[in-house]
Amino acid sequence: MTENNPANLMASPKGDHIPWSLIVVIIIGTFMAVLNGSIVNVALPRIMVLFNTTADNIQWVLTCYTMALGCVMPVAGYLSDRFGYKRTYFLALALFTAGSALCGLAWNLNSLIAARIIQAVGGGIMQPLGMAYAMRVVPRQRMGVVMGVWGIAAMAAPAIGPTLGGYLVEYVNWRLIFYIMVPVGIFNLWLARRLMQETPLIKGKNFDIWGVISSTIGLFCLLLAISQGNKYGWGSPYIVSLFSLALIALSFFIYNELTHPEPLLELRLFKNYLYTISTFVGIALNIGMFGAMFLLPLLLQSVLGQTAMKTGLILLPAALATALMMPISGRIYDKYGGRVIVPVGLAIVTLTTYAMCTFSDLTPYSVMIFWLVLRGMGMGLSMMTVTTLGMITIPLHLVSRASALRNVILQVAASLGIAMFTLVMQNRQIFHYDNLMNSVNLSSTDGLSLQAALQQIAISQNWDATNTGAYMASAIVKRVTTLSSIQAIGDCFLVASAICLVSAVVSLLLRNPRLDMPPKSVEAKMPRPTVAAATKEA
Repeated sequence: MTENNPANLMASPKGDHIPWSLIVVIIIGTFMAVLNGSIVNVALPRIMVLFNTTADNIQWVLTCYTMALGCVMPVAGYLSDRFGYKRTYFLALALFTAGSALCGLAWNLNSLIAARIIQAVGGGIMQPLGMAYAMRVVPRQRMGVVMGVWGIAAMAAPAIGPTLGGYLVEYVNWRLIFYIMVPVGIFNLWLARRLMQETPLIKGKNFDIWGVISSTIGLFCLLLAISQGNKYGWGSPYIVSLFSLALIALSFFIYNELTHPEPLLELRLFKNYLYTISTFVGIALNIGMFGAMFLLPLLLQSVLGQTAMKTGLILLPAALATALMMPISGRIYDKYGGRVIVPVGLAIVTLTTYAMCTFSDLTPYSVMIFWLVLRGMGMGLSMMTVTTLGMITIPLHLVSRASALRNVILQVAASLGIAMFTLVMQNRQIFHYDNLMNSVNLSSTDGLSLQAALQQIAISQNWDATNTGAYMASAIVKRVTTLSSIQAIGDCFLVASAICLVSAVVSLLLRNPRLDMPPKSVEAKMPRPTVAAATKEA
C-alpha cells in the first residue's frame, strides 16, 4: 500500500478521452436497478394469488424495497471511500444479482420480501456509486455526453419494465422477471472485475456510527409513513408517530452531520450554489415526473381497461424519445453549457404535463403518444443536464458523498410525490363523483332516452324488463365512477404541471460552471477531507 496526499484525490481526469468500457459497466448496473423497480408491479396480482395473500400484504414487496433502498443510500459514499469504488460496486452488484436469484426462488411472501431487501441493499449502493465513479474517470469537459448516455438507462428502464414484465407474466412465468437479471448481473460482474480500476482509499479515524443509526431510523420511519399514509390516514396515531420519530431522528442526524469531523453525508455541500439549485430543481422534477409515471399506468389500466403490456407499448415511444434526446442534450451541454437547455426542457415538460390534463377515454391513443413523446424529449433535455450541472463543480474527494446525498433526497421526493398524488386523486375522485351524481337527471331527455334504450336491450336479451331501473342505475354508477376517476387523474396532472413549472422557474437561477479551470472557489467553500491516510493498492 502506498500513501497519497489527500489533495491529489481531487485531481480531474486529463484530456478528452472517455473510458466507454467503464461507462458501459455503470450503465448496465443502473439499468438493472431501475428496471427492477418497474418490472415487478405487473406481477403482483399473480404473486398474490400464488402465495394466497392479501392486497395489503403484497404491497410490502414494493414498500420494503423502497425503504431499504432509501436507508442504505447514505452509507454508499462512506463505503466507497473506505473500501474503494471498484470493490464496493462489485459487492453491491453481487448482492443485487444474488437477491434477484432468491426472488425467483421465493416459496412464500416472507421469503420474497427478504430477497427484495437484499436486492435493495445492492441497488441502493450501486445507483449513487455509479454516478460518483463516472465523475472520477471522465474529464469534466466531457461529462455532458457521458451523463446523457448514462441517463438512457435511467429513463428507458421504467418504460420497458411494464411491457417486458407484462409479457413474461402473461405468456411465460412471473419468476422470469427476476431470473432474467441473473445472467445480466453475472456478465456485468465479469466486466466490472476486468475493466474497473480501483480508486484511492480514504480511511478516516472517526466512523459516524450515530449518523448511520439516526439516518436509518429517520429514513425508515419517513418512507414507511409516506408509503402507508393513504392507507391508515395521515392523521392517524400510527402515521403521526412515524412522522414524529422521523423528525426527531433526522433532526439529530442533521445536527450530528454538521458537527461530526467525518460525517456520513456532507450536508455542507449545500454551500455549493449550483449543487443546491440543481438539487431543488431535481426534487420538483422528480415529484412531477414520478407522479405522472405513477398516474399514467393507473389511467390506462385501471380506468381505461388496457393490459399491462398494451400500457407499456403506449409508454415506450416516450422512453425512446428521452433516450434519443439525452446524448444530444449531453453534446449541447459540453459545447454551450446547460443554463439554457434545462429551462427549455422543463418548459416542454410543464406544457406537455398540462396537456395531459385532457386525457380521457375519448382521447385517441395516437394523441396520447404524441404528447408523451414530446414530454419525453423535454425530460431528455433537462433531467441529466441538471444533474451534471450540480455534480460537476463538486471536488473529487466529495463526489461519492454528493451523489449519495442527492440520491437519498430524490428517493424521498419520488416517494412523497407518489403518496401526494394518491391522496389528491382519492380526494378529487370523491369530489367529482358527488358533483356528477348530483347532476344526474333521469327526467331529462337524455335520461328518458337511456331508459328506452335499456328497455329495448332487456327485451332483445330476454332480461326481466321490470328491472330496467336497476340496470340503468348500475350503468350510471359505472359511468360516473369512470368519469370521476378520469377527472381526478386530470387534476393530478394539473398539480404535476404546476410543480414542473416551479422547477422551470427555479432553473433560471442556474449558471454555467467554468469547465476550463478547476473549481477552486467551490473547493474553498467545501471542508477538506479529514483522513488519517489516503491509500491506493500498489
